[in-house]
Amino acid sequence: MPDVDDPRCAWARNTSELMTAYHDGEWGRPSHEDHYLFEMLVLEGAQAGLSWATVLNKRENYRRAMDGFDFDRIADYRQTETDRLLSDPGIIRNRLKVGSAVRNAQAFLRVREEFGSFDAYLWDRVDGTPVVGHWTTPEEVPVTTPLADRLSRDLKRRGFTFVGGTITYSYLQATGVVEDHLVGCPAKP
Repeated sequence: MPDVDDPRCAWARNTSELMTAYHDGEWGRPSHEDHYLFEMLVLEGAQAGLSWATVLNKRENYRRAMDGFDFDRIADYRQTETDRLLSDPGIIRNRLKVGSAVRNAQAFLRVREEFGSFDAYLWDRVDGTPVVGHWTTPEEVPVTTPLADRLSRDLKRRGFTFVGGTITYSYLQATGVVEDHLVGCPAKP
């Protein structure tokens, strides 16, 4: 049971050091770096149906297995690389999720070609300014929003997969486009 005296967001209370470090220093921090934006897109998609702790614990394995999340290289993965990933016990070996990483890398490159960067595409949705939540309880934090739903539809239209509204909202939170630390959380900027 979470420690109610811990002022952190409820999902980060009494967890692993890795989860605490992620919450305190990374989650909700605005990122404008395409490499990181792609990494989080792959990891958030991998989380579908699983806990974030499961994915976070496999993050270094993903980095090793997926060429450091190099979207240029991943976009060129063929069956040989996909088979290698599906046999790697260090990552989530789900055929749809592995295939999604490749398709998303290809779509990511198309977005970069059209907008100059994925950062420009993503942050244009909020006019370059993070959406800040002022939630006081975990129950107030939405699982999706109209912003996330619109972005989800556009990502799907552009060929991305594993980008439903809930996953997309989680992605927006992770990359700091949306800042949803609870009021009183020491990690809230």
